[in-house]
Amino acid sequence: MKMTGENSSGESEITMEDVKNLIKKKDEIEEQIKAYYDVLEDQGVGVEGPLVDEEGYPRADVNLYQIRTARHNISCLQNDHKAIMVEIEEALHKLHAREKAKREQDEAQAQGEAMEQQVTLPPPFARVDAVTQGSPACGAGLRVGDEVIEFGSVNTQNFQNLQNIASVVQHSEGKPLRVTVIRDGQKAQMSLTPQRWSGRGLLGCNIVPIHR
Repeated sequence: MKMTGENSSGESEITMEDVKNLIKKKDEIEEQIKAYYDVLEDQGVGVEGPLVDEEGYPRADVNLYQIRTARHNISCLQNDHKAIMVEIEEALHKLHAREKAKREQDEAQAQGEAMEQQVTLPPPFARVDAVTQGSPACGAGLRVGDEVIEFGSVNTQNFQNLQNIASVVQHSEGKPLRVTVIRDGQKAQMSLTPQRWSGRGLLGCNIVPIHR
């Protein structure tokens, strides 16, 4: 069963929005640390400056409560800062790992679909070995090297010889024929209308049989 927004371990999936929120928190912590450092600077003591005088008495020239509070808060906030930096690093790592896994999955799926298509394609019975520029065949998108698996009513099952194709062409002048070919291992379909043009024949291409 697929859990929406959760993975199998029950943890919420990290999104880019989560990472942005973590970075925002980190920036806020850094601003708070800076503000407390400013307090210590105003008091002229810094993080390590002594809070007692030479005789060991609490200094009267500074606000001891304010300094102690600032130093304590800086210490806590620095721990928070370390923790959130680790969190950001882990979140980015998970995000990148998930994107990589998804990319690999998409590539594998596309490869699988291409292989599946190649497996299910019927064997071609003819090949286009010439196409004349400006001809009906050229206009339909037929290319040299295309391997024919369907030409109108002629297909791999019923093809006997090129006369089958010639007969279909003669009876289909002015009518579109569905032509299916294998090109670069992929199936491509086009509509070819046999018609008179400036060159010879009704197609303007040369088709040769493929002998199995």
